[in-house]
Amino acid sequence: MISERNMKKNRTAVITGSSSGIGFETSLLLARNGFHTYATMRNLDKSSKILHHANKSELPLHVIQLDVTDDKSVKEAIRKIVNEQDGIDVLVNNAGYGLVGPLEELSIEEFNEQFETNVFGAIRVIQQVLPSIRKQRCGTIINDSSINSRIYIPLTCAYVSSKFALEGLSESIAYELEQFGIKIMLIESGLIKTNFGNNLKIGKAVYDNPNSPYAEITRRRISGFKGRIENGSSPIEVAKAILKAITLENPPVLRYLVGDDAFKLMEEKILLTNNFES
Repeated sequence: MISERNMKKNRTAVITGSSSGIGFETSLLLARNGFHTYATMRNLDKSSKILHHANKSELPLHVIQLDVTDDKSVKEAIRKIVNEQDGIDVLVNNAGYGLVGPLEELSIEEFNEQFETNVFGAIRVIQQVLPSIRKQRCGTIINDSSINSRIYIPLTCAYVSSKFALEGLSESIAYELEQFGIKIMLIESGLIKTNFGNNLKIGKAVYDNPNSPYAEITRRRISGFKGRIENGSSPIEVAKAILKAITLENPPVLRYLVGDDAFKLMEEKILLTNNFES
């Protein structure tokens, strides 16, 4: 059942990391379904494709610069949106990237950069959006997590731990914000056919040192990972899950799995856990 609030026209949605992939498809889908959508991205030079689709279909979509790692950029972007729309109804934290490398050879600086985008970036945007949706006592925050928040993949310790942190953050604030009518939800997707593989960062120590004891396994991991992404689920499936989550009056769960591989991995984990405990 869709609530009266969710049936209002011109509800405002903000999506981070919208230049491609999940953010791109989510921005367009929400705009097609009547949301006044702000597709945000760090680099506006990458906005031509989404603007082409929006203009062609006359969608209520605006592109705005927002760098989740920059306090000033986040504050200015959210202030502009709130002033133009008198509030924000939906926030989708999608901006993020993956870092590959063994713990032994990743620097603290590289870990910091990973968390700066994947965790602190989401926190920055949430903090700026909260006063608006708390005041109106309704709103939804979607944090784009990963199946890797619950199932570990070797050589992605920085990425996986950042998603674990995002999950813990989301579950915690879900309780403290419930009193204001604010819903928190997590999207846990499997491999999605996006530019994620091309945007992978490789630990500098491994990349620069062909004699690293982890060089060969890292090379094989990256090669295999990129190949599997090509056969991953469409980002449109994630966008559909997000649309469903934000239009339900009473979402039944905190976490939404997306992608056949995500469901399969969770089933295997449950089976292994049950076997171990028995």
